[in-house]
Amino acid sequence: MTTTPTIALADLAENGPDVDMLRQMVQFMAQRLMEIDVEGRCGAGLNEKSTERINSRNGYRDRTWETRAGTVELKIPKLRQGSYFPEFLEPRRTAEKALTAVIQEAYIKGISTRSVDDLVKALGMSGVSKSQVSRLCVELDEQVGAFLNRSLEGDWPYLWVDATYVKTREAGRIVSVAVIVAVGVNTEGQREVLGLKVGASEAEPFWTEFLRSLNRRGLRGVKLVISDSHEGIKAAASKVLKATWQRCRVHFMRNALAFANKTQRRMVSAAIGTVFVQDSPEAARKQWRSVADQFRDKMPKLAACMDEAENDVLAFMTFPRSHWSQIYSTNPLERLNAEIKRRTNVVGIFPNDASITRLVGAMMLEQNDEWSLNRRYMTLEGLQSLSDTPRTRLPAVAR
Repeated sequence: MTTTPTIALADLAENGPDVDMLRQMVQFMAQRLMEIDVEGRCGAGLNEKSTERINSRNGYRDRTWETRAGTVELKIPKLRQGSYFPEFLEPRRTAEKALTAVIQEAYIKGISTRSVDDLVKALGMSGVSKSQVSRLCVELDEQVGAFLNRSLEGDWPYLWVDATYVKTREAGRIVSVAVIVAVGVNTEGQREVLGLKVGASEAEPFWTEFLRSLNRRGLRGVKLVISDSHEGIKAAASKVLKATWQRCRVHFMRNALAFANKTQRRMVSAAIGTVFVQDSPEAARKQWRSVADQFRDKMPKLAACMDEAENDVLAFMTFPRSHWSQIYSTNPLERLNAEIKRRTNVVGIFPNDASITRLVGAMMLEQNDEWSLNRRYMTLEGLQSLSDTPRTRLPAVAR
């Protein structure tokens, strides 16, 4: 069995913010492997009454484990009869590489009992059964599921939605599926990943059901939806959220430049760029029409493109000026999508949709935790004016 994917995953962890996530994954999987091993040695689970029990637990002892992902804190189970020490912690074993492979197979690539069993045997253990592998993945899926199905509290004036594509196996074929992600900012200026869904395509019914699922979880108060010009997103946002739609300025510029040849593109980009330095929506619209008229004779298709896109590309200018630089494009999601592609490229082809949700959902959970520790994504100036829920002020002194 090749170890190249394992090395690639470990190298990724050494060179970026993946370190914390990999360390947590190593800790979780090592702890669960010990619990499963001890359960087999006892003949029964924790606090389980069984006539087949041959031993009992007796607490834990702390142990640190130095790995390439950093120091991992472990709690090693103790037994009432005899001693227990996990074999994968014994010296002179290539345990860490094998354990990383366990994580890669069971956590990232989905449930593959034969591979996981072989890899656990490489740790010097007796292997795991199909039911044990399933239990590990169920626990991981519960963590991701709890995050992706949590209730959404408060108002979310701004919502970014976008999709990226990954490959999976379906009925013996390799197909591309859409992974759509929604990010929102609430009236406290905090940014969160609100939802994730895997589907066959970005058709309108798929987007409609996704946005309705966000509504069922409590999404409300959306005033502006920012996305590319995909018609499915636009139609679904109008139908479900009744919100203004902002066409990503960056995506529009790419579309506009397609109507110019190589020698014209710098000039076209500079001319359209003059629109976005205007101080008011009125001035921006006036400049937009002036630029479109300049192109009308020599580049009529570009002028027509600008005529059609004016309202959608300039929609952000009707919102508080302090937010303009953050709401005119899908840049926040572009960075997330780049990270998704980087991680999913390690896997290559996923065995099923559940394994995609497991990996990408875990990434989004990690990203959400990181955002919660950072300062506000947006200033509060103007956000409260976008809220549908009036703030109540309590008197400083009770009367």
